[in-house]
Amino acid sequence: MTRTLTPKGEQTRRRIVTGATAELRERGIDQVRLEDVMARAGISKSQLFHYFPEGKEQLLLAVVQQEADQVIVDQQPYLSELTSWQAWQRWRDLLIDRYVSQGDRCALRGLLGDMGRRAPAARSVLTDLIDRWQSSIATGILHMQASGQISADVDARQAAAALIAGIQGGVLLMSSTGRTEYLESAVDFAIDNLKRAG
Repeated sequence: MTRTLTPKGEQTRRRIVTGATAELRERGIDQVRLEDVMARAGISKSQLFHYFPEGKEQLLLAVVQQEADQVIVDQQPYLSELTSWQAWQRWRDLLIDRYVSQGDRCALRGLLGDMGRRAPAARSVLTDLIDRWQSSIATGILHMQASGQISADVDARQAAAALIAGIQGGVLLMSSTGRTEYLESAVDFAIDNLKRAG
């Protein structure tokens, strides 16, 4: 949205997006109905279309943006402070706890596949998320290289990309099997490789 909202308007819009997120987590992207979002958020149809005049796709895009931003927020402050192996361990623990605690309630997981394929705007939001995440991890690797704790031969962006790919694969396997070992192994193996490159 480009227009400026009042504080009350921002609160209402946030309530709608939160309601849509909850519906998405419970029902899946294809089963989300605007009527259910309105009931959950306690708003009328005219209110919903005031904030989201283009309807469901625009609302789901707002959910994508909120969930993408939350991925980064949930990893703070540690994601921005990967300056020692202790900091990396704290980030690792926080990351795994986040995914274990949310279980199958990760709205972003479904959106990565379903909406990301059919909506260029959603794909742009998700690409920006991965770029920001990769940049944060790469910055941590570069800091560790500057202090001599990781070899300068390591390509920071490539290592960060591989780590994110491992995390996402681990999350997918965890959701399919209920076992956390895949996610834990992916993160631990990547960090251990960085240590061995010291």
